[in-house]
Amino acid sequence: MEISIFGLGYVGAVSAGCLVKDGHTVIGVDTSDTKVSLINAGNSPIIEQDIDKIIATGAKSGSLSATTDCALAIKKTSVSMICVGTPSQLNGSLDLKYVRRVCEQIGEEIKNKDDYHVVVIRSTMLPGTMRDIVQPTLEDSSGKTAGVGFGLAINPEFLREGTAVYDYYNPPKTVVGANDKRTQDIVLDIYAHLPGPKIGTDLATAEMVKYSDNVWHALKVAFANEIGNISKKVNVDSHKVMDIFCQDTKLNISSYYMKPGFAFGGSCLPKDVRALVYKARSLDVDVPVLASILPSNELQVNHGLELITEKNKRKIGILGFSFKAGTDDLRESPVVEVIERLIGKGYDLRLYDKNVSIASVVGANRDYILNRIPHISRLMVDSEQEVIDHAEVLVIGNSDPNFKQAVKSAPAECHIVDLVRIINPDDGSDLYEGICW
Repeated sequence: MEISIFGLGYVGAVSAGCLVKDGHTVIGVDTSDTKVSLINAGNSPIIEQDIDKIIATGAKSGSLSATTDCALAIKKTSVSMICVGTPSQLNGSLDLKYVRRVCEQIGEEIKNKDDYHVVVIRSTMLPGTMRDIVQPTLEDSSGKTAGVGFGLAINPEFLREGTAVYDYYNPPKTVVGANDKRTQDIVLDIYAHLPGPKIGTDLATAEMVKYSDNVWHALKVAFANEIGNISKKVNVDSHKVMDIFCQDTKLNISSYYMKPGFAFGGSCLPKDVRALVYKARSLDVDVPVLASILPSNELQVNHGLELITEKNKRKIGILGFSFKAGTDDLRESPVVEVIERLIGKGYDLRLYDKNVSIASVVGANRDYILNRIPHISRLMVDSEQEVIDHAEVLVIGNSDPNFKQAVKSAPAECHIVDLVRIINPDDGSDLYEGICW
């Protein structure tokens, strides 16, 4: 395949070299005469392990060249990858002037091109940028429609400086966002030989995936450093701690807790976060990441309450209010917190949770239910149907699988607030709303 790469910085140079190594013909495009000359002379414009040899081989064979001429590059290629920088501005927003300029230039050149030219963004951009800036700019300058007159995709890169070539050939995943299957298939085919899952999705999801990855990596570093700072103060080797921590791939290094939804609760997580933050403060160790966990959790409780109250209905039904399905434990349950606030605001509630109902009679939480939260126990009913019949707003508070059918059987005029994604949002009614979806 003939591919043009716009922007010969870090991502562009690595992408160009590796694509040539894979058998493609690549034309690099950059406004810098120095970078163009380096590529044409077989020299790498960046310092990165192995890329200098790859570029030298590609230039010598004639498969890799570079130019400042956008028109020439578009004319000779069928796919263009945009790898220009998106630097931070003083207020933290992205400077997208280079993306805009390249899209204008490419659009002008594909205006009179008969072939279906595919434009692929590899630059890192916030969700909505493709929709609000890239697509309109390309369509306005070309006079064509994305997905019809030309292809438009975003293909985020997951390259680490120092190991970029290795990462290119050993990706954790390959993600291509596009709004039409033809374009998506063309781009995915470029990476068909690489290991790892190949994921086709929409434009905005692909944009958000890249930010989720990078911010998660930053959070992990900050988390490990704060654990390390506390460990040192109490004479514990933090590397031993984290080496053991990372051996748990069932919970610690896994997808188990990585599902957006409602706040956490229970007898362990709130208590232990609170205790460790208190210990850090007693040692004069500043832990802003750890200290922000409980306030962040409280914001999610507030968000859940807002979703319910903004419906302007007084009759609320709640299915599931133990802190998670399969348990009767109400200690620090975030749904209980929502219930108590709704009671305080005068809402008419009905509650059902089969495990809590059993516990109120014979369980270990009997005393807690009857003596600590009697105002809640009086609102408990004996069946899901009683809750459904009462509710103008039906809230799903935990992931008991029986609640799936309850959502489907709710009256069409009943608002559904799903805090746990009990069903696929596409299967919900027009009045269905999830807390994070």
